[in-house]
Amino acid sequence: MTARRRYWLMKSEPDAFSIDDLQRVGTEPWNGVRNYQARNFMRDQMQVGDGVLFYHSNCAVPGIVGTATVASRAYPDETQFDPKSDYHDPKATHEEPRWFLVDVAFERKLKRTIALDEIKQHGDELGEEFALIRRGNRLSVFPVSASQWKFLLALE
Repeated sequence: MTARRRYWLMKSEPDAFSIDDLQRVGTEPWNGVRNYQARNFMRDQMQVGDGVLFYHSNCAVPGIVGTATVASRAYPDETQFDPKSDYHDPKATHEEPRWFLVDVAFERKLKRTIALDEIKQHGDELGEEFALIRRGNRLSVFPVSASQWKFLLALE
């Protein structure tokens, strides 16, 4: 029996890595996540074929800008071992890695950005468990229900 497809929202700052960058390279390791809960989602729950809402954060108009697909099972994030990397973790070893990532493959750019302000206006439809609009949430990777996925993409 195959697991049913899951859905995720993954944030990236467009000046670091944008939807245009993903479109250009096709598939990219989603490195640099240094939050244990976000890591656990990638390491323990993401499956090849899961859907990804690509979200631009920390920019003039934060919002959902495209879709992608989880393209690999989780594996150790090599940046944790590189002392020159911004994401280096001196406590991580090859024998006991602390940080994991998945590869993400480009699907499509949306016709327009679904802005955070617009998403917030639909909080009732999305439900209070929708992490993007929950107060205090800073996660860069989190699950999205199938109904939230459909609702958000219908805003395009």
